[in-house]
Amino acid sequence: MSTPGRSSPPDGDAALRAVTGLAARLSGTVVVGIALFVLWQAWPALQAVGPLRFVTDAGWHPLAQPAQFNLLPMLVASVAVTLGAMLLAGPLGLFTAIFMTDYAPPALARLLRGVVELLAGVPSVVYGLWGLVTLVPLLAAWQPPGASLLAGILVLALMILPTMVLAAHAAIAGVAAEHRLTVAALGFSCAGSLWGVLLPAARDGLCGALLLSTARALGETMAMLMVTGNVARMPDSLFAPARTLTANIALELAYAMDRHRAALFVGGLLLTALVLALVRLARGLGCAWRHA
Repeated sequence: MSTPGRSSPPDGDAALRAVTGLAARLSGTVVVGIALFVLWQAWPALQAVGPLRFVTDAGWHPLAQPAQFNLLPMLVASVAVTLGAMLLAGPLGLFTAIFMTDYAPPALARLLRGVVELLAGVPSVVYGLWGLVTLVPLLAAWQPPGASLLAGILVLALMILPTMVLAAHAAIAGVAAEHRLTVAALGFSCAGSLWGVLLPAARDGLCGALLLSTARALGETMAMLMVTGNVARMPDSLFAPARTLTANIALELAYAMDRHRAALFVGGLLLTALVLALVRLARGLGCAWRHA
């Protein structure tokens, strides 16, 4: 019984609602603050150089006279390695998650999950080192120079595969048990229940898995520094050396000054825009899948 004249203490639900609401607002504020900071740092270059020159200049030569600031080759390389890695890791990760959830014996599923979790914890520099000393020489023996867009795609696919597997496995395993019991009672085959009921029920989680994996691939830096060749020109084939936006920022920010430094932040702004477009695309695909 509450004492007259005193307000009742908030119940557990109200307190939790307040804490989670504060955390959500704080997270949103941090994200907006980062975006505004990148825009603020990039604004001098956008104002002095103009947005069009970042895609129309002859090349990326920020220290030349006159300076050139073409970021388009690096933007194309970033999108290409991310798309190529997702085309490899997406289906492979989804099928691995399906096998672990619905086909593998429990002991084997636990073993596979442990291995995947171990791979997910490996630092990116280790993947890059493996790519540099093993994969790049193999590609060079097949098609020089070895350090290329293809090397970046293969290393990046290996890096994001554990993330894709774990997130997709969690989405599929999280489907309500009632769904599985219902399709079993109706006599569905394992494949029929999987494609007709379980995967559609897990669509939101699977879209999240794709989004998380793609965002990680888009932002990867160290491994791309080590295996793509770091040549700031438009890649004309899978075997051509390239440089991603993240690698360009990591290579040059330490010594960049004035307009050069601001131009690197324009690259960061492009990456931010790509992530926002990716989120919008994922939401659109999720809505389309939901109404299909």
